[in-house]
Amino acid sequence: MTNSRLLVLFDLDGTLVDPAGSITGGIAAALAASGLPVPPAAELDRMVGPALKDSLTGIAAVPADRLEHVIAEYRRGYRQTGMASSRPYPRVADAVRTLRAEGALVAVATQKPEPLARELLAVQGLDLLFDSIHGSPADERLAAADGKVSIVRAALAQHAGEYSTAVMIGDRSHDVHGASANGIPCIGVGWGFAQDGELEAAGADAVVQFPEDLVPAVHSCVRTAGAHGTL
Repeated sequence: MTNSRLLVLFDLDGTLVDPAGSITGGIAAALAASGLPVPPAAELDRMVGPALKDSLTGIAAVPADRLEHVIAEYRRGYRQTGMASSRPYPRVADAVRTLRAEGALVAVATQKPEPLARELLAVQGLDLLFDSIHGSPADERLAAADGKVSIVRAALAQHAGEYSTAVMIGDRSHDVHGASANGIPCIGVGWGFAQDGELEAAGADAVVQFPEDLVPAVHSCVRTAGAHGTL
């Protein structure tokens, strides 16, 4: 039996933390260091959020035999400077604290490798805000093909019996798809890396533009989904 608590899952990059160019700049540097073409800025922005290996192969067209080298170059630079240069989005942590104060469980569900996600949250002083943190395997070759779907599923499974309703919050279409595939609503945020209309086209239940609107949107989303019998 589940109780009446709410479980709120947060994406990481583009939702909780602003990479401040560390992801796009880091990918560009890793590609250049590997002697590979660097995509235009708009294409680099599209690479924030999905699994890195998928972005490198699908957007940057990195050959399979160069993929591990590019990833290693990127991770080295990200650990050296990228995590420290990233910044929490203003007031988003306040929304997390408010949800916790209201009795909700809060967790992170990201396609970033889980050990790296834990490091980033610790560096930014956010790790203790969350009841659990879920990401991809440290060895990205072992990542599930369905990406965010499996990660959301793992977060829900860890808290099985502890909640009765759940909501996902994220900035990209794959956050919406991961939530939908697991039967939960998704609130999109407008301060991340989604292209215009991306979240709406993916079927987000709501899209908010400011962090102070997050908690009211969660309440509204839960009420609407409950009234429709989908939670």
